[in-house]
Amino acid sequence: MPFPDSVPTLTDGVVRLRAHSEADVDRIVEQCTDPLSLRWTQVPRDYTPDMAREWVTEIAQGWDGDGDRLWAIEEVRGADDDKGRFLGSIDLRPREAGRAEVGYGLHPDARGRGVMARALRLVCQYWFDAGGQRVDWHAERGNFASWAVARAAGFTFVTTLPEHVAHGEGGLIDAWFASLGRDDPMEARDEWVTPPVLEADGIRLRPWRDEDRASVEEPNHPSHHVPERAIPTALTWDDWIQRRRLFMARGASVNWAIADAETDTALGEALVFVHDGTLAGGDTAELGYYLYPSARGRGAAKVAARLAVEHAFAPRDEGGLGLRRLVAETAADNAASNAVLEAIGFTRWGHEKAATAPDGSVGPADHWDLLAPAQD
Repeated sequence: MPFPDSVPTLTDGVVRLRAHSEADVDRIVEQCTDPLSLRWTQVPRDYTPDMAREWVTEIAQGWDGDGDRLWAIEEVRGADDDKGRFLGSIDLRPREAGRAEVGYGLHPDARGRGVMARALRLVCQYWFDAGGQRVDWHAERGNFASWAVARAAGFTFVTTLPEHVAHGEGGLIDAWFASLGRDDPMEARDEWVTPPVLEADGIRLRPWRDEDRASVEEPNHPSHHVPERAIPTALTWDDWIQRRRLFMARGASVNWAIADAETDTALGEALVFVHDGTLAGGDTAELGYYLYPSARGRGAAKVAARLAVEHAFAPRDEGGLGLRRLVAETAADNAASNAVLEAIGFTRWGHEKAATAPDGSVGPADHWDLLAPAQD
């Protein structure tokens, strides 16, 4: 069948996927000139109505042959003047051996309502019903909004691919990669962690903020005490904060800024994390913490670590992590860190004479653990 009859209409009763039309041109231009679209996609700059009309023509050619499949998104329910209104596009790109890739973009006034996650589920189901086995997603590293959609539709985050996509301003940039299989449930499987605000004795644990860049201090600790990438510097801040947020978006850690309760200035970091899997997938996690040089000597690390421990052991139905056990590993000569662990009740259960340190050197290390209090 010729376009637009060749485009199957897909709906879940809330959103509808249909063929693009000339009537969508103005809103396609609005979407393609939106600052977020320009930041995170490869949409041509200085996008014009003529470009949109040409694109709709190219979409038709893809459906009439063996090319990419693109749908316009609209809502089924809503005010009469909203019915049929273009809300965005989603495309399915068939590849070899039952695999396909997916891409999508929303008009600014449709964001934050779950529209795209619904559209993505519909497209994936269409592919699986047609005999497809897998749908892959990738987006520019740092595109948390796109990852939120893929996550909500059941995609599993796999890895970061180096220099995998073209940046809108030119050049190649790293991409996040995730995938969904035919038999995978189309729903989020891991919690997106949001650090709660905790406070005691003049210390506050809170989420990191972009403006905390101003509080960063150059580290002065021995290189074998803490992994180099664990502490931000003025040069590494952007990459550091993005990695922290990705860990939490995948459910693998809770990362707090340790802040002065009076000034709210960041003093360092406290975190509870797992190396593999998610915090919700097991009963044991690791505790970590550090302070900027100017924040040391006031007991902030002990207070922060105690607050993190209390949250880790609090039941999940009370907002905690519901963990059974916390562990930690320190260099044996890291007297300050060892004192913090002893002060909050950790037990030193193991000692290695020749452990590999974060900087690659070999030296003595201690292993610690703490069990959650027995529940009545």
